[in-house]
Amino acid sequence: MESTIVRIQREADIYIALSAGRRLAGKLQFNENDRTRIEICILELGHNLIRHAGGGELAISAVYHDQATIGLAIEARDQGPGIPDIELAMRDGYSTTHSLGAGLPGVRRLMDEFQIHSTPGEGTIVRAVKWRSIRRY
Repeated sequence: MESTIVRIQREADIYIALSAGRRLAGKLQFNENDRTRIEICILELGHNLIRHAGGGELAISAVYHDQATIGLAIEARDQGPGIPDIELAMRDGYSTTHSLGAGLPGVRRLMDEFQIHSTPGEGTIVRAVKWRSIRRY
């Protein structure tokens, strides 16, 4: 299973992760629309790491559901302040940093799977997966 972990401390690091995600999505033969969705997810989660946690890491990896389904998983991990109210954070338009509040809800809509785990004072893990069927010829 191919995997890349990128430490996110500054804006330039997000683009390193974006390049790794773009490369893996191409290797896994995602179509252009899904590659764009994956890239937006990496950008949003990377920016959230910097804005809300002062940094963290993005893990980008190939995952397999069964013999006919392959996916690309993006996991954002931090040791920041955590999210005290996940339900509130997942509402469109909600923001603690005066942004549009589209980040996490947008990632959830763009990807096929979305999970978030957060403990106030300890950090947050967000995992999103985009799946595709493996064509058999």
